[in-house]
Amino acid sequence: MAHCVVPEAEAILDREFKVLDKGFVRLVDYLGGDARIVQAARVSYGEGTKSYREDAGLIDYLMRHEHTSPFEQVALSFHVKLPIFVARQWIRHRTARVNEISGRYSIMKDEFYLPADADVAAQSEDKKQGRAEEPMEAAEAAKIRNLLDKGQRAAYEDYSSLVEEGLARELARINLPLSLYTEWYWQIDLHNLFRFLSLRLDPHAQKEIRLYARTMLEITRAVAPAATESFERNILHGVRFNGAEMAELKRRLGVAGKGAPTEATAGMAKAGNAVPGKAPEQGQEPLLKGKALERFEEKLRSGKQI
Repeated sequence: MAHCVVPEAEAILDREFKVLDKGFVRLVDYLGGDARIVQAARVSYGEGTKSYREDAGLIDYLMRHEHTSPFEQVALSFHVKLPIFVARQWIRHRTARVNEISGRYSIMKDEFYLPADADVAAQSEDKKQGRAEEPMEAAEAAKIRNLLDKGQRAAYEDYSSLVEEGLARELARINLPLSLYTEWYWQIDLHNLFRFLSLRLDPHAQKEIRLYARTMLEITRAVAPAATESFERNILHGVRFNGAEMAELKRRLGVAGKGAPTEATAGMAKAGNAVPGKAPEQGQEPLLKGKALERFEEKLRSGKQI
């Protein structure tokens, strides 16, 4: 199979998609698309691309059964402009190839992230790492934005003065804040990109990096639409159940399980508890207790991985 050209991806190459107040994401290159995935999967028996429906079905099968290597045949290269604090969360995904602008060689630009009023919120009472859902009052938000802006301006003025005085750039930069914008080229294969997106689109991720992830999801859709649709259906909007949770789910649905009873189910029966695979009886108590039951029921309510 020759070089895989995807018209929808070609149409957006080098286009800047704005994120936050001064950031952006650009697709600078890509290798392969849906056709490359199915070609790699079918190479073992010599059959190439078929109809879109058959290809999409194969891609969905691969996604559902976690056959990841065909997805690794596709790669995307991005040019991203982002605040340093977002970059430091992002870089935790170690399966990409990264080349970042260097403050040792270059003069850093006077560009800082300043959150909008609607994004200024107090510390969450139930999320140790996040902010509250409700923004602060407008007057308080304006005051905080003023303080942030003042600190950013002062830090950059000091940086510029130190550079002009001849201090090494690698030292002059060290007091610049995390809100400073940086840029990098970031290349990753599709399998690991989906892993990145599944984590950074999660509601627990910081809002600023979620916005970058949303933009990258739509860019990825242009490159590999069938794979992206399968990712959304099976992973992004899906949840996993452990063994005990599956037993409780079967109990509630009255679905009989396959195979002989296990030691665990035999013990449940002796104790008078519900047995997986048997229809629930009137007044029968759940198999799960305490936090385990709370997590299970939250999965059912929210459709999110807990």
